[in-house]
Amino acid sequence: MGITSIEEYFTDGCGRCKHFKTPQCKIHLWPVELQIMRELCLEVGLNEELKWSQPVYTWNGKNIVIIAVFKNYCALGFFKGVLMSDPHGLLSFAGENSNSSKLYKIEKTDDLLNSVDVLREYLKEAIEIEKSGAKIVSKSMEDYDVPEELTAYFQSDSDFEKAFKSLTPGRQRGYLMHFNQAKQSKTRTARIEKYRDKIFAGKGFQE
Repeated sequence: MGITSIEEYFTDGCGRCKHFKTPQCKIHLWPVELQIMRELCLEVGLNEELKWSQPVYTWNGKNIVIIAVFKNYCALGFFKGVLMSDPHGLLSFAGENSNSSKLYKIEKTDDLLNSVDVLREYLKEAIEIEKSGAKIVSKSMEDYDVPEELTAYFQSDSDFEKAFKSLTPGRQRGYLMHFNQAKQSKTRTARIEKYRDKIFAGKGFQE
């Protein structure tokens, strides 16, 4: 299941769940907000593309912002939000493990109507950041804690350690974040065991 056009997204949804083409699809909760965000993105000169079954707005082929809908809010996600000045404090990190993208969240229509001019300026700033060539400095592997349970596995199985360290940095980071999110040692151990085969196969935990 999936969609093939931008227009389909705005009328029927992203096509990734059972509510596709039904009144229950979350896009129907935010019709005004979605239209305003779309118009603003196009107004400042961004190109509209369909990526990951969602509207993504690009400049010179580079991702600038993405539109997303949730049950309690809709949002405009800035791919390089961490580099933005955000003088009005409107942006928040997309997730607890995010160090680059930031969201402008909208929980009611008035939130957006009262800040259209500001959001327009944010979009222009995001474009200028991309034009400048500014890069986000990614965390190195040393910035992520290796849980003691994983270290123990490495010590008892050198082949497993070799397989883990042969993964791409992104896959390693994904596993480390996933393992460290568990509060209890037994849960961390269970997660390591669950993904053991995937690690040997060279896959990330979401693949």
